Amino acid sequence: MQYSYQPQGGVCSREMIFTIQGGIVTALAVNGGCEGNLKGLSRLVEGMPVETVIAKLEGLHCGGKPTSCPDHCAHALKAYLNRA
Repeated sequence: MQYSYQPQGGVCSREMIFTIQGGIVTALAVNGGCEGNLKGLSRLVEGMPVETVIAKLEGLHCGGKPTSCPDHCAHALKAYLNRA
C-alpha cells in the first residue's frame, strides 16, 4: 500500500511517499529537501517495521529547528497507523 504525507512547516521536504506491506516500510521516496540525506534516510528505513522507524526517528531536530525530515517521517508513520 502506498501512503503519501505532506510535511507541514519547519522542513524542506514537500512530500513523503511510503510503500508499506505487512507493517514493513518497503520503500520511501521524498520530494524536496537535501537529496543525499533523504536518499540515505530512505535506504535506512527500507525493511524496517513501521513502529521501529517511529521509535528511531521521532523527536530528531535539524539545527536549531524543533523538527526535521526524519521527525516528520515518524509523524507520517504515526498518522498512517492512526488512519481510519
